[in-house]
Amino acid sequence: MDPLEQIKLTFFQECDELLADLEAGLLALEAGEGDSDTINAVFRAVHSVKGGAGAFGFEQLVKFAHVFETTLDAMRSGVLAADHDVVKIMLRASDVLADHVQAAKGEGAVDAARAATMAEELEALTGGGAAPPSVSMDAEIDDFGFQPVQFDFGEPSAGAWVLTMTPRRDMYARGNDAFLLLRELARVGPTIVTLDASALPAFDALDPESANLTWRVEFGADVDDAAILEVFDFVGDDCPITFERLGAATPAIDFDALIAESEGEPAVVAIAPPPSAAPAPAAEEAPQAKASAKASTLIRVDLDRVDRLIDLVGELVINQAMLAQRVSESELARASSVAIGLDELEQLTREIQDSVMAIRAQPVKSVFQRMPRLVREIADATGKQVRLVTEGENTEVDKTVIERLSDPITHMLRNAIDHGLEQPEERIASGKPSEGVVRLAALHRSGRIVIEVGDDGRGINRKRVRETAVQKGLIAADATLSDEEIDNLIFMPGFSTAAAVSNISGRGVGMDVVKRSIQSLGGRISITSEPGRGSTFTLSLPLTLAVLDGMVVTVGGQTLVAPLTAIIETLRPKPDEIRRIGPREAVLAVRGGHVPLIDIGEALHWRSTPIDPAAGVILLVESELGGRAALVVDAIQGQRQVVIKSLEANYQRVEAVAAATILGDGRVALILDVDAVIDRRNDRTPSSTLAKAS
Repeated sequence: MDPLEQIKLTFFQECDELLADLEAGLLALEAGEGDSDTINAVFRAVHSVKGGAGAFGFEQLVKFAHVFETTLDAMRSGVLAADHDVVKIMLRASDVLADHVQAAKGEGAVDAARAATMAEELEALTGGGAAPPSVSMDAEIDDFGFQPVQFDFGEPSAGAWVLTMTPRRDMYARGNDAFLLLRELARVGPTIVTLDASALPAFDALDPESANLTWRVEFGADVDDAAILEVFDFVGDDCPITFERLGAATPAIDFDALIAESEGEPAVVAIAPPPSAAPAPAAEEAPQAKASAKASTLIRVDLDRVDRLIDLVGELVINQAMLAQRVSESELARASSVAIGLDELEQLTREIQDSVMAIRAQPVKSVFQRMPRLVREIADATGKQVRLVTEGENTEVDKTVIERLSDPITHMLRNAIDHGLEQPEERIASGKPSEGVVRLAALHRSGRIVIEVGDDGRGINRKRVRETAVQKGLIAADATLSDEEIDNLIFMPGFSTAAAVSNISGRGVGMDVVKRSIQSLGGRISITSEPGRGSTFTLSLPLTLAVLDGMVVTVGGQTLVAPLTAIIETLRPKPDEIRRIGPREAVLAVRGGHVPLIDIGEALHWRSTPIDPAAGVILLVESELGGRAALVVDAIQGQRQVVIKSLEANYQRVEAVAAATILGDGRVALILDVDAVIDRRNDRTPSSTLAKAS
C-alpha cells in the first residue's frame, strides 16, 4: 500500500475513535454528567479531526469542523452554556461531522443543504462570530484596530523549555491558526510568547496569503513537554518547530502592542494559563523518549494477520489432539515422560489459544456507540421522545461476532421505538413520563454473551398479533397458542402490524431477518413482554466462532460434540427413574421434577427406534430459554476443546447441528445444536433436511 494511503487509513481509524469520543462526551453533557474535562475532551476531538483533515486537503470537512470547533470553544470558555438544547444541536452537528468523514472516505455523500443549515445553527449559538479568546485583554484599541496586550509575568525558571514555530501558508489554508496554537500552548502552562515579525515585507509588497511570522514560546521547567508537542499533532510539516531546554532563565520583555510598528523589534506577549488549569506534572525525560514510551504500549495490526494466526492456532489444537490420540492408542503409561510432556503441551496450547482469542476480543462499545444517532433519527421521524440507556459497553466478544451484531441490534431498536414506545401524549395519559426509555445492555452469562434490547412502552398487543397472523395466513384461525408462541409470531417472514408502510417499518421485513442472523451465529433470541410495561428482546450468542469446549459422545456409531455450556450434569439413570408416557415418549425423574427424554440417535434419524435410556448415558441440558431436557447418548468419550468449522459454508445448513469439527483421529464430528433439538421435540415437526443429510 502507498505510504500516504496507509497514513490516510490510520487517520480515518483515529477519526472513528474521535467521533465515538465526541458522541460519548456530548451524551454525558446531555445527561448532566459532564464537566469541564468532558467539554475539553469534546473540543479536542473536533480539533483533531479538523487538523488531520486539513493535512489531507479535505476542505469541506475542515470547513464544517472549524465552525463546530468555534462553537465548542465558546462553550469551553464559558460564553455558551452547555444546556440541553445546545447539546442537542451539537449532537446533530456530530452526525453531520460523521457524514463529512464518511464522504472523505469515499463511502457516501454529504447532504449539502443539511450541512449548511447545521453550520448556520452552530454559528447562531455564538452570535455568528468566533468565540472570544480565553486570555484577558485590555479594552483599549490602538490606531490600527489591534487590542494592546499587557501582562505582568515573571522570569521562567532555569531549565525552561523553548519552542520556536514558523507556520507556513499551507497551515492557514487548511483552517489552522497560529493564535489557536498559542492559546493551546498557554493551557499547558505559563508561557512567554515572543513574536518575530522581521520577515514581514512592506505593506505594498505584502501577499495576504503569505506566512512571514515566527513565534518563540518559553515554558517553565516543570511543564509536561509531551503535552506541548501534542498541540502540533495535526499541523505537522505545515508548522516547522524547534524544541529545546534552556540552561538558564530568560528575562521577560514588556511590550505595548501585539503588532508593533517598531524598527523590526519583536513584540512580546506573555499569556497566563486559564484559572482552572491545574499545574502540569514535572517532566524529567526528553520529549522524544516519553513519546516513544507512550507509543510502545499500543500497536496497530492488520486484522488479516490476526485471522491467519488464529487459523494456525486452530491447526495446532487439532494436531495436538491427534498426537494425544496416537499416544492413547499406543497404551503408554500416564506417568511416562511422553504422556507428561503431552499434558504440558495441551496446557500450553490452551493458553496460546486463549491469548490469541483475547487479541481478537473487542468490547461491544464499537457497536453500541453507533446506536445513539440511530435512536435520535428514528425518534425525530416518529415524533417520539426517546432516551437510550446503554449498559455493559466494555463486555468483550470475538470480532467476528461483533461485526454481525450491528444489523440485528439496529432492527430491534427500530422495532422498539416504532412499535413499542407510545407517543408522548399517550404516555402521559397512561401515567408515564413523556420520554420513553430504550435499554441496550450486554453481559456475559454461562460462557456466552447476552444482548438485551428493552423498552418501557406498551408491550406486545397479543390480540392484534394473532389477528394479523390469521389475516396473513400465517396461522389457522382455530390454532391454540400460548402467550410465548403468540409473541414469537413476530419473527415469521412477512409479519408486520404496522398500519402503513413507512421508511421505518411496515414491509414485514425485520424481525425474521434478526432471527435468521442470530441463528447463523449459533445464537438464540427470546422475548418477554408485559402489556403496558414494555418488552425485552434477549439475544444469546457464543463468545467466539472459533473454538468450543465440548463433551465428545457416541450416538448410533457416530461421534458428536455437545457444547459444555449447555450441559448441567451427566448421569446413568436407574430403571425406576424413567416414566413412560404413551408408546414412544418418556420422562426422567430427577431432582424432584420431570424432564423429557430425547434419544439423540432417533432425533438425528440415525436409528429408527430409541434405545433403553437405562442402557445409555444421560446428558441433562438446559436451553437458552431455560427449558431442560435429558439427552440420551450411547457413551461419553470425554471432554475436549474443539475448533469450530462451518458446516453451512462447506456443505449446507443441517437442522439440530450447529457446526462441525475435526477430531484427533482426523474424523469429522458434528457439533450438536442443543436448543434446536429441544425446540424440534417441542414442535414435533419432522426434519426432511436432517433425514436427507443423514
